[in-house]
Amino acid sequence: MSRFVVFLTLIALLPTLSFSFSPENPTDRRILVLLDDISLKSSHSLFFKSLQSRGFELEFKLADDPKISLQRYGQYLYDGLILFSPTIERFGGSVDLAAILDFVDSGHDLIMSADVSASDLIREIATECGVEFDEDPAAMVIDHTSFAVSDTEGDHTLIVSDDFIKSDVILGKEKIEAPVLFRGIGHSTNPANSLVLKALSASPAAYSANPKSKLSNPPSLTGSAISLVSVVQARNNARVLISGSLSMFSNRLFRSGVQKAGSSTKHEKSGNEQFLTELSRWVFHERGHLKAVNVSHHNVGEADEPSMYRIKDDLEYSVEIYEWSGTSWEPYIAEDVQVQFYMMSPYVLKTLSTNQKGLYYTAFKVPDVYGVFQFKVEYQRLGYTSLSLSKQIPVRPFRHNEYERFITAAFPYYGSSFTMMAGFFIFSIVYLYNK
Repeated sequence: MSRFVVFLTLIALLPTLSFSFSPENPTDRRILVLLDDISLKSSHSLFFKSLQSRGFELEFKLADDPKISLQRYGQYLYDGLILFSPTIERFGGSVDLAAILDFVDSGHDLIMSADVSASDLIREIATECGVEFDEDPAAMVIDHTSFAVSDTEGDHTLIVSDDFIKSDVILGKEKIEAPVLFRGIGHSTNPANSLVLKALSASPAAYSANPKSKLSNPPSLTGSAISLVSVVQARNNARVLISGSLSMFSNRLFRSGVQKAGSSTKHEKSGNEQFLTELSRWVFHERGHLKAVNVSHHNVGEADEPSMYRIKDDLEYSVEIYEWSGTSWEPYIAEDVQVQFYMMSPYVLKTLSTNQKGLYYTAFKVPDVYGVFQFKVEYQRLGYTSLSLSKQIPVRPFRHNEYERFITAAFPYYGSSFTMMAGFFIFSIVYLYNK
């Protein structure tokens, strides 16, 4: 009976495994969406439909559902997680702060949206990902110069921003013409943390405060230091999107027209849909995902990889690098890929040439130092997954019968030896036969 139960369990897991993340097809993914209210499924349907139209399988659950689980029998059931539950104080089931952090640490992706009165749990998740929300739970981003024009004066909390991150990899090559509408809370990032990037920033005139009360102290977050949307790429290539507004994902703001205060230009549709769609493409590895294959090295003129090299050998190194385009692997073209021949420190550092078809190659001479070396490629570029390639190879000195018969550098010593012998011979003749 127990074997039959195990068999049924494996059968139930087959669909999950078949749709799980694969390095050969990074977009075949299952995504768990945790909601504060099930009505968000319809009020934010345009964003969800954009994901489903690109082949993602979404599973919607309430954030406090007692049956929620991210993994079963040590295997993750999902490859991505969307948290649209800014007020949740405690997740249901086995999901908690540690479980979500482990999920990201295992290389999975996360989209999280906070909002006004965000819970401590959501703030803790954001802090662990490298961003800090305003400590005042009632604070919102206010901008008296870059707010959205409306029929009512309002409190200028519906702001307009077009200060996007300058990266075609993250936001796509098509320019976002219309600004983005945002109503929510701001956060700050640590400039020393290179893993966190501001995808959308507030204007220099913005500040974070409670719009319903007068300012008694200077606001803690001001100007362009306020990040509205940030992205994180962890060292394990997991990607995280953190937004301070849940409403910016809504159908209402997707379809809303926008006009910035002080500007005569009115856009019929805000840039929210394009901005968040392109950003989600990056977060879920539809863009900027690299892979390296066919790493090889060999002596010049040979094809087989040797078990070791000899000092001063001439060798060739090559690797193929491809980028996922969303549907297939395309050759990755760049001019800044480098290889190191490394032992404690790099003895050789070469920039790889490319044939514009994904192949990178170079040739160099093995240094006159023997030991255990490594071919290392450490490639990190804004918006792209990092590549870390390493291949170990020993380098030996010349054997006793492999040295040159006459060493050019020793010619002065050869000359001095023969000169000494000739001088001694002449001295002997003179000494013996001179009367």
